[in-house]
Amino acid sequence: MIEINLLPGARRKKGASKGASINVGALLEQLRGRFKDPWLMVAVGGLLLGVAITGFMWYSQNTKTADLAERERIAVQDSTRYAAVLAQRSAAEAQRDSLLRQIAIISAIDGDRFVWPHVLDEVARALPTYTWLRQLQQSNQTAAASPEDVAANGGGRVAIRILAYTVDLQAVTIFMKNLEASPFLENVVISSSESATVDGKDVHQFQLDLMYQKPDSTAIRTVPLSIAVR
Repeated sequence: MIEINLLPGARRKKGASKGASINVGALLEQLRGRFKDPWLMVAVGGLLLGVAITGFMWYSQNTKTADLAERERIAVQDSTRYAAVLAQRSAAEAQRDSLLRQIAIISAIDGDRFVWPHVLDEVARALPTYTWLRQLQQSNQTAAASPEDVAANGGGRVAIRILAYTVDLQAVTIFMKNLEASPFLENVVISSSESATVDGKDVHQFQLDLMYQKPDSTAIRTVPLSIAVR
């Protein structure tokens, strides 16, 4: 019997489709064979290790970043708090220094209140017979200094000048020795000495320069002040 193919190419397409079919079994066998290759396994293992290390580093960096951010936040809070504390401390120290300066000034002024009473008392005690004073004054500018300068200089250095008369030249030497013996006076020197006439009498006029010194505490005797009330 003779067969006529009325659809040309039908058989060829069918045959072609059979030739293009995928052999799953062969593919699996091929993959199984490739996985037995050691270099391929090393490459896959290296890739997986790289991915794991990258993930760990990413996690570690994120953790460190979060920790540093938290530490920065705490540091900023502490800095703000400490700044306020330091500002309060600076203000307290400034107030303390101001009070100390005022106390020093008051102490210096209070300590100098009795300078001249001591000077007058010591000069009167040292004055020999047949000798009298004409002038007793401060010869430097300490009295005109400000309280701050007086306090800074430890009460200041008080220079004293004495102008006196005597009828006995030996009285000058005695007077100087008595002044030097005082715990309140020092550096007694004679700056001038000459003859003079007072009320028609011949006398000897002399000038002494000396310094007031703050004596040792043992040289000062204090007594309680008591006032009788009637």
